[in-house]
Amino acid sequence: MKIEQNRWTQAKGWEPQTPGRLGLSADLVLLFGSTAIFKEKVSIATLQKSYPKALLLGCSTAGEICGTQVTDEAMVATAIDFEATQIKGACVNIADVENSYQAGQRLAEALDKKDLVHVFVLSDGLKVNGSELVRGLTRHLPPEVIVTGGLSGDGARFQETLVMCGAAAVPGTLAALGLYGDHLKIGYGSLGGWDPFGPDRLVTKATANVLHELDGKPALDLYKQYLGDHAKGLPATGLLFPLSIRIKEGEPGVVRTILSVSEKDRSMTFAGDVPVGSYARLMKANCERLIDGAAGAAKACYEEIGTSSPDLAILISCIGRKLVLKQRVEEELESVRDVLGQHAVLTGFYSYGEISPLTHNAKCQLHNQTMTITTFSES
Repeated sequence: MKIEQNRWTQAKGWEPQTPGRLGLSADLVLLFGSTAIFKEKVSIATLQKSYPKALLLGCSTAGEICGTQVTDEAMVATAIDFEATQIKGACVNIADVENSYQAGQRLAEALDKKDLVHVFVLSDGLKVNGSELVRGLTRHLPPEVIVTGGLSGDGARFQETLVMCGAAAVPGTLAALGLYGDHLKIGYGSLGGWDPFGPDRLVTKATANVLHELDGKPALDLYKQYLGDHAKGLPATGLLFPLSIRIKEGEPGVVRTILSVSEKDRSMTFAGDVPVGSYARLMKANCERLIDGAAGAAKACYEEIGTSSPDLAILISCIGRKLVLKQRVEEELESVRDVLGQHAVLTGFYSYGEISPLTHNAKCQLHNQTMTITTFSES
């Protein structure tokens, strides 16, 4: 596997050099950048010319990851030449299907299943129910095929997210990358690092990812009581106080983050499902635990692939972590680098949701507020 990585900014253009060293041999270019840069298309045109045979796959972000650096309003391009791995891209727009589950099903059905070993998915971050997308994908893929990926972002604006698969970056798009062959070694890991506080609250009224009532009371009213002054900045400040959702006593919770609130009906919309009968508990940040969680996700990847450093690592971390860590945000990337080693090329983005099994042999789920890592190397 050969990899070339460059970053584009309005002020400096391409760094460290203009893309194109891999040229015709590049199979895939991963693109993570701001919504504005995707819309300008200036850097995209350069990439299409530099890598004429490559599939361009990427999305808008809430922050771009290049090595151990985090940028805003930039674009990171990572071109990959696979030695013995085949790829195929598929995409669907949520406007063309009935729901998020069907969109996931359509993506799965568009991929050839023969020799398929992994699916990497990027989704619109605002118009899609991530839980339903994951269900639609995983139920129509072979059980041994792992799915990882994430929901695109739009900074802390929550206005419009874009996904690109081949041509232009378009709102409402969901894209899947199928990877094929037995020479590819894949690792994955996903961990959080948030601390719970306050009592468990019963979800008494909800519809899919829209939470209406907790303990029989309007969910937004109860949530605002906990947030105090932070409630004035909703939905953005809700990223600092996600909910942990668990179905059964003793099982690990799945963290859900807020996408929007409705003052009219006092409801809250989350990136994934909040089932009726489940228990919700507020979470708050602990910077040291967030950084340790990123290292833990990297260790899980390392254990999957053995003792050698991977060639490529795609890091998808939640925007809520970025807002909490602030000037320390790059410490979570450095903790990943310390585990994976200097050989691995790190790319990725800050997201509105992460997709991965939480642990080895666990089912794939949508997560929020985690660091989710997928590593690749060829043998």
